[in-house]
Amino acid sequence: MVFDISVIIPCRNEEATISKLLDSLFNQTIPPDEYEIILADGLSDDSTLEKIADFNLYHPEMNISIVTNSKQNIPSGLNTAINNSSGKYIIRLDAHSIPNNDYLERCVALLKKGVAENVGGLWIIHPSSDTLTAKAIAIAASHLLGIGGANYRIASSSSGYVDTVPFGAFLRSTLDKVGLFDETLLSNEDYELNARIIKSGGRIFLDSSIKCGYFSRENFTKLAKQYWRYGFWKFKMLLRYPDTIRLRQALPPVFLLSLLVLFITSVINYRFFILFIGEIIIYIATLIFGTHNSIRSTEKPLITWGLTVFSILTMHFSWGSGFLYSAINSLFSL
Repeated sequence: MVFDISVIIPCRNEEATISKLLDSLFNQTIPPDEYEIILADGLSDDSTLEKIADFNLYHPEMNISIVTNSKQNIPSGLNTAINNSSGKYIIRLDAHSIPNNDYLERCVALLKKGVAENVGGLWIIHPSSDTLTAKAIAIAASHLLGIGGANYRIASSSSGYVDTVPFGAFLRSTLDKVGLFDETLLSNEDYELNARIIKSGGRIFLDSSIKCGYFSRENFTKLAKQYWRYGFWKFKMLLRYPDTIRLRQALPPVFLLSLLVLFITSVINYRFFILFIGEIIIYIATLIFGTHNSIRSTEKPLITWGLTVFSILTMHFSWGSGFLYSAINSLFSL
């Protein structure tokens, strides 16, 4: 069958959230028999596929297809899903996401009006579990100090033209023009595609009325791995599009590099060690005083406060170290 709308979703071992995502798609304002869902599975070895099959059994009116993503990475999964889709409108989602029930309708309406070549909305960050750590990570992942000026993560952001949006909804003709997701980038694939769209004369539009829930990482280990990967692949992307660097992206590696330089040079002169300690004190104080309003209504606010500060610190240092490692790795590969 041929559909106007294709929802593409890469997934691997998403047994905890896949049913929630499918349930939110079933309850869209667009009837479920009017669009298709293409799930690109990266060889899941948990119960993800069983949960999809069970859901489809009880909702046969939904057009769910599963394709195999043998490379097991996100951009290859997205491209596999696109190549197996039929829609004029391609809407990318994530297995960790819970779109509002009018998500598809609003995205398609903007594309039909020609507002932009890629449209998207706000991420509403939810904790992955009921632990204080998971709740603190969710606070950090939507806090200005944690994510800088990434408007789509800030609930109070207004609509307008931007550099990137989460996930994205595209006309197929746009992807035919600029190409699919770059499979050599294992992260930042969205940002890179948006850079190509903008360079081809296209526009990216953030509509604050379009909202999608997103589950943040549940512990510090997973958070550190996530942001290290973001930083590593951001540098790879910037090698191709250096003009797309933003202050919020440059600050973590610059800050980390300054600490390393001050610590090393403190061997030569103790004054550099004083500067090193001073910079750390200012940084920690900024995190402490900058996050206190975010935890007032939370359970066990003092503990949550400390965990939120540590979450932002983890994000900054992981992103910055991943970025610097990627830069060093690229330098020695020349």
